[in-house]
Amino acid sequence: MKRFEQRRVLVTGAGSGIGRAIVLRLLAEGATVVGMSRTGDGLTKTEQLALDQGDGDRLTVAVLDISDEAAVAHTVPAAIAGIGGLDVLVNAAGIVRMSHTHETGTELWNTVLGTNLTGSFLVTRTALPALLDSGRGVVVNISSNAASYAAPYRAAYAASKGGLEALTRVLALEYSKRNLRAVCVSPGGIETAMTYSLLDVPPDIDPGLLSKMAPAIGPLLGAPEMVAGVVAMVASDDGEFITGTTIHVDGGAHI
Repeated sequence: MKRFEQRRVLVTGAGSGIGRAIVLRLLAEGATVVGMSRTGDGLTKTEQLALDQGDGDRLTVAVLDISDEAAVAHTVPAAIAGIGGLDVLVNAAGIVRMSHTHETGTELWNTVLGTNLTGSFLVTRTALPALLDSGRGVVVNISSNAASYAAPYRAAYAASKGGLEALTRVLALEYSKRNLRAVCVSPGGIETAMTYSLLDVPPDIDPGLLSKMAPAIGPLLGAPEMVAGVVAMVASDDGEFITGTTIHVDGGAHI
């Protein structure tokens, strides 16, 4: 299936986890992709995996800290120009930190929101002219079920993802008459380095509260490729009647 032939895609968070899986899936479906990540090491592995599956010639990469406004203003337009425009933007970059809410300092709060919400906004704002010029632009924001259902010890993360879902609805309506769609894909527990980082938890948490977010079906953790498949659907013409909404990929943890 080559739903993305002749389509140009930018994916943030492409150096690992869900972002990398999205890059590889869209490449496999014929897309020309720019993958971005905060550091180059992960991007090197993504490039190698793309070569291994025979799609490396349609992938370029760029190092970008999306929370750095000046860097976004320079790097994103250059990347878009390099592939001749933009049809799909996937905001997959994100970070998480755990702490008791009453012990969460403003530095931690601002760091998490600066990447997950403000960073995604900065990339989207910069990419919007090219997406609108495409005439079939799609923004896919990777949210989390923490945006809609209680995620104890992750106040900043939950707030950032809730804000990202609100931003998605704004984009979907504001640009609906210009053929732009905006959709959130909301994973639950996915087998990524970020998920495993949650094992470094405050010493006095209540693990019973965390168990309330366990899936109802399937494995305890989903695979990144499960999310990538949903992103591929909503960003393609198969998702042409989907906008301004959130699709949960969490094994029923939200039920």
